Parts: sequence; C-alpha cells; structure tokens
Amino acid sequence: MSDSAFSLFTSLRYDVALQQVPARGLDYAGWNHHTQSPFYMLDYHRDRILKAAVHWQWKEAVEKLSGDDALVQLARVAQEAIGSTSDPKPLRLRIVVDSNGDIAFQHFDTPALPLENLLPKRLPNPGSAPGPNEPKVPPRFTLVVDDDPTPRSEFTHFKTTKRVMYDAARQRAGITDPRDQKEVLIINDKSVMEGSTTTPYFWRSGRWVTPPVSPIFSWDDGCGGQDGTSRRWALQRGLAVEQAVPVDSLVDGEECWISSGVSGFRLAVVSLRRTA
Repeated sequence: MSDSAFSLFTSLRYDVALQQVPARGLDYAGWNHHTQSPFYMLDYHRDRILKAAVHWQWKEAVEKLSGDDALVQLARVAQEAIGSTSDPKPLRLRIVVDSNGDIAFQHFDTPALPLENLLPKRLPNPGSAPGPNEPKVPPRFTLVVDDDPTPRSEFTHFKTTKRVMYDAARQRAGITDPRDQKEVLIINDKSVMEGSTTTPYFWRSGRWVTPPVSPIFSWDDGCGGQDGTSRRWALQRGLAVEQAVPVDSLVDGEECWISSGVSGFRLAVVSLRRTA
C-alpha cells in the first residue's frame, strides 16, 4: 500500500449463512440472492469505494474497481484473503484501497446474527414485535448524542482512514470497546448526520426516516454524512425515506434502528441522559 495521506475503506460482513438466501426465498435481497455470496452487499461496498475514487480522481483505483468483471475479481481476491476454513464463524472484512489502486484486506471476528437482521423485509414500528423476515431483538443498543457538532467535509461524506472526528465523538461518549452495545450520533449545528459507525433511522410521521445525503459531495446539500451500504439498501427497498432529523426532535427513550455493512439492522433506544 502507498504512503498517501489517507486511503479509502469499507467494512463488510463475511458470513456463510448468507448463502442460504436463495433457499429462503429472499428475492428482495439483491447481491446475496443473485450470487449466493457469503459477502454482505459486496456490490454496494465496491460502489462506495469507486465513487470516492472517482471524486478524488484516483485513476488506477477507478480502473481496478470499475465494471462487472472488477466486482467478480474483488469477490475472488476477498475470498482468497479469508482463505478456506472449516470454521463457519462470521467475520468483519475490511477492504482498504489506496491512490495507486492497491487493495488490502483485514478480517476480524464478529458476532453471529439472524438473517432477518441482515436482510429485513421491513423495520417493525416502535413498540411492536418483529414479524416474519423482520429484525430480531436483541441486540438492543443505547444511542447517545455527541456533545460537540462535527463540521461536514469530504471525510464525512466518504469513508476513509481519516476518522479522527468519529474517534473523538466515540471518546466523548465513553465508547471504549467496539463490543459495547452503544453508539453515538454525529451531529452538525442543527441536525443528525449519522452514527459513528452506523446509519440511524427514526420514526417520524408514521414512517422510518434517515438523514439525507447528497448524491455527490456538497457543502450545502444533505446533512453531511455518508451514504452507507445498508442505508442505500434500505432506501431502495422502501424500509425508510430521507428526511432531516433535527437534534431537538430527539426524544429520550424513543426506539430507533441503526444499520451497518457488518451487522445489518439492530434496535437502539435514544438516551439523552449522560452518566458520569
């Protein structure tokens, strides 16, 4: 990998249980239904890195990631990086791409989750029990609000290794262990941008909403956060819609959902009360 100031990256789930998607009849699943792939939404992860490479005009990276053949090749080298194993435990796979188009992989253990949490048909309304193909509870996360606003930038719009603002927000929230069932909301001056590692969804006017994101980087449009892979999946399938979420609209104890490209969709409860 090169020694450039930053690299692009994405984190996704490797889970052999995802190969059950066609047999389960989850034809709305997209990538995993069409390919019987153990890689969770790999096509969307490739797309997010490619969009960032185009933005920064990283020619070699754009060439390596563009087209259907590039996606097939990415799946192949990702599998090679994981290797063949008789242990079917799920993994968090980190894909890092530098300005020269070099790709590196790292993988880490991650908890098992039901397929319903990874590929839900819908998100249950607040207070309702999950139905068929709806995400299960637990896990149940505590969602707190950052004490300080975070200025929008290219590094909040795209996912890169420049993550000091997210690390600082997690530190202020007292999140010291990635296994903690706690998440912090990144905010701008008036509204929610995103979670530090997740996309949040809030119940507003009888529907789930998530903060809007500009299709291209903008200093003005959207709320300044990222168009995450699970977020894109949820919006395209009508699980939620885009809508600004003012910070002062948050209610202590309200139920919401958070999602990520590693852990799918999980229930969270807003806590506006900080503990010492």
